Amino acid sequence: MKKLICAALVFVLCFMTAALAEKPSVDRAGNAISLPDTIDSIIALAPSVTQTIMDMGLGDKIVAVDSYSAKYFPELAALPQFDMMAPDCERMAMLEPDIIFVTGMSYSYDDNPFGALMTMGVSMVVVPSSESIKGIREDVIFIGDCLGVPETAAALVAGMDDTLNEVAAIAATLEEKKTVMFEIGALPYLYSFGTGTFLNEMIEIAGAENVFANQQSWISVTEESAVAANPDVILTSVDYIEDPIGEILGRTGWEGVTAVAEKAVYPIDPITSNLPNHHAVEALVEMAKAIYPDAYASLSE
Repeated sequence: MKKLICAALVFVLCFMTAALAEKPSVDRAGNAISLPDTIDSIIALAPSVTQTIMDMGLGDKIVAVDSYSAKYFPELAALPQFDMMAPDCERMAMLEPDIIFVTGMSYSYDDNPFGALMTMGVSMVVVPSSESIKGIREDVIFIGDCLGVPETAAALVAGMDDTLNEVAAIAATLEEKKTVMFEIGALPYLYSFGTGTFLNEMIEIAGAENVFANQQSWISVTEESAVAANPDVILTSVDYIEDPIGEILGRTGWEGVTAVAEKAVYPIDPITSNLPNHHAVEALVEMAKAIYPDAYASLSE
């Protein structure tokens, strides 16, 4: 009986902590926000945020999503969908959302395309795509605070940190630092990234070196510079051509590139590697195992 009473008290205290937690007054873009005490309907116009909300057990509160979220998460395909670049605010208003999560992309063509919704009392919350592991961690905590589930958010971040620490511990034992090129766009328009991105951070955490680390952010790459970089390993998240690995291995003039000559070319899941949320560490594990298969053989995906 005492154990049951203690368990009940713990539950009540946890509930009270969540209920009394102070909600954010500023969003991740620095805009002042006012959040309702109770949130029953959510529109999520960013796949990374959509997935985070679902992982917090609040997927049933999502009443509409952007088209990419519907594509990535088929269980949401039946919900109303919106173009994050040109949102139909009149149609959104009909759904009577309590809160709408957007990224900076939704503001590309208009300073505030959601003004009409805001005058109706809808809470508009901007969560720009984070470019660092630290930023991703803070995004998850922020979303949890907005939705009144800080403990759940903390648990997601703790799981993320466990994986980061596990990979870093193995990386510290490596004697060889391999060079890596990570393609996010295939020929004829090669795209990759340099420093100032969470993917570059993850290459470094895995114990390797990005061949384009001397450049900043997301970059267009020439074939000449890619071949000259001569990476030991090539990773690709490209999924819009039939055989991205075969395409890389068959490129004319790339025969002398170490990764091609040794067939060290590997696919990386495009969703976990492209969406800046806690699932990025799943891509990290995939990357680590591809770059150093023996060292990370015991690491579970």
